[in-house]
Amino acid sequence: MKLVFEKSVTGRTGVLPGPSDVPGTINIRESLLREKPAAMPELSEMDVVRHFTELSRRNYGVDTNFYPLGSCTMKYNPKVCERIAAYPGFAHLHPLLPQLRRGGMLTQGALAVLYEMDLLLREITGMAGFTMQPMAGAHGELTGMMIMAAYHRDKGNKKTVVLAPDSAHGTNPASAAIAGYRVVTIPSTEKGVMDMDALKRELNDQVAGIMLTSPNTLGLFNSRIHEICDLIHSVDGLAYYDGANLNAIVGKARPGDFGFDIVHLNLHKTFATPHGGGGPGAGPVGVKEKLLPFLPISVVVKRDDGTYALEYNRPKSIGYIAPFYGNFGIVLRAYVYTLMLGGEGLRHVAETAVLNANYVRARLRKYYKPAVDRICKHECVFSTTDEMAANGVHALDIAKALIDRGFHPPTVYFPTIVKEAMMIEPTETESKETLDAFIDAMIELADLAEKDPEKLKAAPINAPISRPDEVAAAKNLNIAYLG
Repeated sequence: MKLVFEKSVTGRTGVLPGPSDVPGTINIRESLLREKPAAMPELSEMDVVRHFTELSRRNYGVDTNFYPLGSCTMKYNPKVCERIAAYPGFAHLHPLLPQLRRGGMLTQGALAVLYEMDLLLREITGMAGFTMQPMAGAHGELTGMMIMAAYHRDKGNKKTVVLAPDSAHGTNPASAAIAGYRVVTIPSTEKGVMDMDALKRELNDQVAGIMLTSPNTLGLFNSRIHEICDLIHSVDGLAYYDGANLNAIVGKARPGDFGFDIVHLNLHKTFATPHGGGGPGAGPVGVKEKLLPFLPISVVVKRDDGTYALEYNRPKSIGYIAPFYGNFGIVLRAYVYTLMLGGEGLRHVAETAVLNANYVRARLRKYYKPAVDRICKHECVFSTTDEMAANGVHALDIAKALIDRGFHPPTVYFPTIVKEAMMIEPTETESKETLDAFIDAMIELADLAEKDPEKLKAAPINAPISRPDEVAAAKNLNIAYLG
């Protein structure tokens, strides 16, 4: 497919604007103006429409096919959430509109959504208060770590270490390091959960806290999670909950009841909104009572007269971590989703997500090697078998071959503690028929790995491109058009 620039024809236009009735005064410094016109493609309206329609047909998403990425919760997003987020009364609000005076009533609905979503998330997680500003999960992690650091500074604690399991999401150690901490990794046992003896050996006065999620990246819930939080608290540390896997327990259990002090939630995973493609996202952060003073400004408050306002006078706040209200449209989608489902609906989400993952695990365990052969939560992890390895077949080969069969590949080579890992999260929104079709394809590929491994290694053959040198492409990135 040619680039839109390659389709350009000199002199061709799609729009013929009439003469301007606005005075032609330019109040821009001459030094800021272009020396020559921008080299934009010259196309008709039909050329443009066909080009971008063809591009859209090459996109892959949950609206077209099954998307079983592990730890990413690529589930179907109800269109009613999108519809309400597009309401002009929300979508057309300018972030600089006043809260109360002179037209401020226009913003009261948006402030009410932020305030009420805070209340809902408190109930769901067992936290005392939330900020809606973080714009992604990793942004929420960093916010949580900044709150942790502010808390210890306020107490005069000289703490330098944050603990994290070896199965942690890669952004966990990165967020802790950006917040100024040294990260110490705690290994996992053969059962797939954090080694408690190793954890106890690392506990000392230097420990500021721990970052973990439960269920973890193997889809396993740690039955000693309350004990872990108590151990961290025994050295005056804080327990941080990575909410990326909340889809497995939402409505069933609350991180705050486990003992966690800080939690971030991925609204763009657990609560209906779009995920993937670099955004948009929302990663609200909730904290227990003693950490409320450190939440970012501004905080939405409800006044005695029933109106809503933004509160800025918070001397211990970590300050702004995002402009205005964060990704308000994403928070709005999640608000609609949560009200739609209610408590019983959210519990059903977790129950069905866990049921689907265990159905996939049970049917595939004869054909692929389970990372840990036990009942899982929302996702299951496999690796290639010894027989596949003997034939030179890797997880990447299975992933590429799935593309030819109409399925997006699962996450491969993560978590890194599992060799040739394939992480599958079916989510709660997929039907048994879809799961059966995916499982049948995986079984077919397992058979092909033994009988005709070379055919498997050549896949995909029906995609626009087959097997690029991915390492070379990453190292020698060239996205410039020089036509």
